Amino acid sequence: MSSPIDPAVLPAFLGAMVLVELTPGPNMGYLAALSAERGRAAGFAAVLGVQLGLLAYLLATLLGLTELMLVWPAAYEALRWAGVAYLLWLAWDAWRGAEAGPDAHVLPPASMARLVWRGFLANVLNPKAALFYVTLLPAFIRPGFAPTGWQIALFGAGHLAVSAAVHGLIVLGAARAGTLASRAAGSVRLRRTMAVGIALIAAWLAWSTRR
Repeated sequence: MSSPIDPAVLPAFLGAMVLVELTPGPNMGYLAALSAERGRAAGFAAVLGVQLGLLAYLLATLLGLTELMLVWPAAYEALRWAGVAYLLWLAWDAWRGAEAGPDAHVLPPASMARLVWRGFLANVLNPKAALFYVTLLPAFIRPGFAPTGWQIALFGAGHLAVSAAVHGLIVLGAARAGTLASRAAGSVRLRRTMAVGIALIAAWLAWSTRR
């Protein structure tokens, strides 16, 4: 049985996926800040939301919707500034510490669902996620194998797997670092440091995605 994708491109694809996910960006910054402040359970809830956001972009790519980013500049700009505004709101929410305190690591179902939703929005409102499926993924599609849609689906599934692994490691590392930092500096100082970090990521996103 022939391979549905070109095996020769797999090493380059996996290497590119790891580099993409290790590049600092909104997802990484938000997951690190959240996990450092509220622990692993909160971080993994947000990771689930991020994965659902990636899945949404994969489905949009299969339907040809992500190409709007190329043919309709207004759509790209709207997505870009919505992402910046959302990160700034997350920074303000973290600064206020509305959900902070001794019970911050306790996640009732409502809090879990809210964190999944926030992770989803953090990814869906990231224009770099959309451009990834428009510009990078098609480079690995080869004629003579499975239909284009199937190849996109398989490579997209590979991206989801790599993303989940990298983000999971970020959550574990940030949660551990947050526990140590909280003991040394106090939870309020740590929370506000993370809030400033998210705000800086918002500024970086606005600068790095301009056209």
